[in-house]
Amino acid sequence: MDYVLNVLQAVVGIVNEMSPYLLLGFLLAGIMHAFIPDGWFNKYLSGDTMRSVINAAIFGVPLPLCSCGVIPTAMSLRREGASKGAVVSFLIATPQTGVDSIFATYSLMGLPFAIVRPIAALFTAVMGGAFVTMGTLSPTLPHNGEGGREESLSLENKPEGTPSPLWGRVGERVVSALRFGFVEMMEDIGKWLVVGLIVAGLITALVPDEFFAIFKDNTALSMLLVLCISVPMYICATGSIPIAVALMMKGLTPGAALVMLMAGPACNVASILVINKVLGKKTLLLYLAAIIIGSILFGVAIDQLLPREWFTDHLMSTHACCHDVAGWFEWTCTGILVLLLLNVLRMKLQHKSACSCGHNHEGHCHCHEHHDCHCHDESCSEQEACETKTYVVKGMTCNHCRANAEKVIRTVKGVESVSVDLQSGIATVTGDGIDDKAVKEAVESIGFSIEE
Repeated sequence: MDYVLNVLQAVVGIVNEMSPYLLLGFLLAGIMHAFIPDGWFNKYLSGDTMRSVINAAIFGVPLPLCSCGVIPTAMSLRREGASKGAVVSFLIATPQTGVDSIFATYSLMGLPFAIVRPIAALFTAVMGGAFVTMGTLSPTLPHNGEGGREESLSLENKPEGTPSPLWGRVGERVVSALRFGFVEMMEDIGKWLVVGLIVAGLITALVPDEFFAIFKDNTALSMLLVLCISVPMYICATGSIPIAVALMMKGLTPGAALVMLMAGPACNVASILVINKVLGKKTLLLYLAAIIIGSILFGVAIDQLLPREWFTDHLMSTHACCHDVAGWFEWTCTGILVLLLLNVLRMKLQHKSACSCGHNHEGHCHCHEHHDCHCHDESCSEQEACETKTYVVKGMTCNHCRANAEKVIRTVKGVESVSVDLQSGIATVTGDGIDDKAVKEAVESIGFSIEE
């Protein structure tokens, strides 16, 4: 029983320390999502030049995309004309850090870690993109929008000729920002954040200090251990922070902790398989090389060139604070964070008995399979009915995956509208003359698959 109480005490202490910064990070992430259109990013990433690689890294560092969400987003950018080098740069920079994880890193690990982490992500991403750009002369893919409709992932489509008032548009975007930051992002990373906190609590409370004595102050051995664990494992940028803190408290070096913060979020088995399939084995090897070399270089630099107290002093004070009584502000932020997580749990439980159309079902939602719709295309007569088809999309794990699946299916010729349910994977596609093969190819081009 004492062990359970110790774990709970460690977890609560970490959450109280992180929650204000997490909430601020989620808010800024929502603002970025709602007020920056996708097209703004795409136009700077075309061409096999270092400029596109650097732009992709700069754009990717603050974006709040996790390891799974960045894959379809990057593949979508590739379809729209981004170079291979820019795509790899984006794939490396984006999952390593984001506005939410930068604030969370500052809260638990201090300002030096919060500064070094995005710089390391930027450098590693540029290096990976440069490797790919120098290693390939293949042209970028043409824009694949023929017959489809382009839509920003962050802005709602509105019929032409019926613009809403300025205050209405701003209000809609504010609502979109709040929903993305505090609902969709919580759906995407909430589980992994909780897992990271629990693992950190278990390490802190149950693992004896002498267990990691063999790795204490051993930079090479520590980094080898962390790389072997981090590269294949899925862990989000925010969820990796409490684990890295707990391991440092048990003797791992700050450099090894940075390796985990870089390699863990930047790479996992899923991203390896998708990159190999879509971009090729050569690009995959260059991508992995950049992540491993970049993380080791920065890890060694922290351990050998910078004062150790820069990275440990805040850690000691954080550890001491975990045993102090938190103030009303920290407890309020923790309460809000818990409520947001409970809301995500409620949504998932509700989905088991209700589909996106609002009707109760024991299994998948089939509401649209035998219903006709009416086209919104002006070329169709008012009475002409479109066909509606459903597909089961495999491989989606977050709301970014869902949004990219909807976006890429919408580019297929004849598609009028698309609605994808993340939980069941069912895509309801409406249009005229929808080609099943074209839908399958479009979905596979961003790393997902259609269930046969």
